[in-house]
Amino acid sequence: MSGRMLSCRLLLLLGLLLLCKGQEESGGGESCDNFTDLNLSHCFMGTVLYVRLLLYTRSNLDCGRELDHHHPSSQPLFNVSRPTAFVIHGYRPTGAPPIWIDHLVQLLAEQEDMNVIVVDWNKGAANLNYFTAVTYTRDAAHNLTGFIETMQEEGASLSSVHLLGVSLGAHLAGFVGANLHGKIGRITGLDPAGPMFTSAIPEERLDPTDAMFVDVLHTDMDSFGLRGTHGHIDFYANGGADQPGCPKTIFSGKAYFVCDHQRSMLLFLCALNRTCSLTGYPCSSYSDFLEGRCLQCEAFKPAPCPVLGYDMSQWRDTLLKLGQTRAFFSTTSTLPYRKMSYRVDMVTWNQYLRWGVVYIRLHRGKNFTEARIDHKQLRFEQYTSSRLLAQFDEDLQQVHKISMRINTGNVIGPRYKIRLLRIRFTPLERPERPLMCRFDIILEENIEVAFRPLPCGSGL
Repeated sequence: MSGRMLSCRLLLLLGLLLLCKGQEESGGGESCDNFTDLNLSHCFMGTVLYVRLLLYTRSNLDCGRELDHHHPSSQPLFNVSRPTAFVIHGYRPTGAPPIWIDHLVQLLAEQEDMNVIVVDWNKGAANLNYFTAVTYTRDAAHNLTGFIETMQEEGASLSSVHLLGVSLGAHLAGFVGANLHGKIGRITGLDPAGPMFTSAIPEERLDPTDAMFVDVLHTDMDSFGLRGTHGHIDFYANGGADQPGCPKTIFSGKAYFVCDHQRSMLLFLCALNRTCSLTGYPCSSYSDFLEGRCLQCEAFKPAPCPVLGYDMSQWRDTLLKLGQTRAFFSTTSTLPYRKMSYRVDMVTWNQYLRWGVVYIRLHRGKNFTEARIDHKQLRFEQYTSSRLLAQFDEDLQQVHKISMRINTGNVIGPRYKIRLLRIRFTPLERPERPLMCRFDIILEENIEVAFRPLPCGSGL
């Protein structure tokens, strides 16, 4: 084969690849409509708002169909009698499509038979100037409001509409809800954006009046996320700010800036996938939660404490009556994120007042998992009842042995003894598991002591 012929073939192949870029073929040969893919040059030059609505159903999960804003039912796959979830992304400083879009679409479609519409406002969100993108949220909301009103005219119910907004998209969702006088069924806000919204009044940001039910997840309140309560229930992962496993110094590069903020989407995907069950405990603050003061959910009985995720039906009515609820949970740094939590109740009987932090290990054979209750110094004194929250990274289904150490920081002088008249471990998220107890244990400060748990008698 001559060099000229090879060059021609390579050029032809390159031309075909370029022709296909941005569009794929579905199994039936129809072209798919893909999320707008931009790059940094577009962001530097600036983009003008253009909203596209990409429909996905269980019949076309791998191949989006762009909807006509004025005639949505002209697309045969769109069924107004189904529930409709709108996925609304946030600021796109690089112009690239969100890496989580496809995964979220797939998982939403698994929850129930619905229309999933990706609101592609990448042209508008992709601007080097963040303030320009913020300004465009109002225009994009006006556009989306008109589309939903058209849906309503064609027979759709507003109560069956769910807006799921990420970062800046959470406020965009709120503006749509406000335009429709709060009659949208539900808005879910994943770490609503903080910059330009920290001092905003409710009309200028997401708030509970924007929909019949509003749930919010916070993961980066001290940077790109928004502080405060903005829904009927606000979940605060690890207090809503610094997330475990995320870089703590700027030398880590891009991850230092985005890791905490992106964790909201990772946690929500995990909840949708049912690979993690993240229980939120209603409480006034994260410190009170860590101190074990908020481990009861009496208001929700017979339902358990609220769990992050898609189906909020068993808590919704109670949450609406309560007004605004703050719920806290802790996670690990990696999938499946869930910690195994125990309420630890103990009665001490030691002669001298001691202060310290507690380390507890659960053992099963050669495996063990440890909880460090070290967020503050605990007080141990004569005949005092204490309640602790012990959170473990692993779930050992059968506990053969428990070891415990109370670290007082005493390195010189005599080691004092701390007597536990009783200690009881209650698994919080596994009520079917038995409680574990032990009686009359003598601990020596800074020394680990192991014991075998016993079944708890009635009334303990």
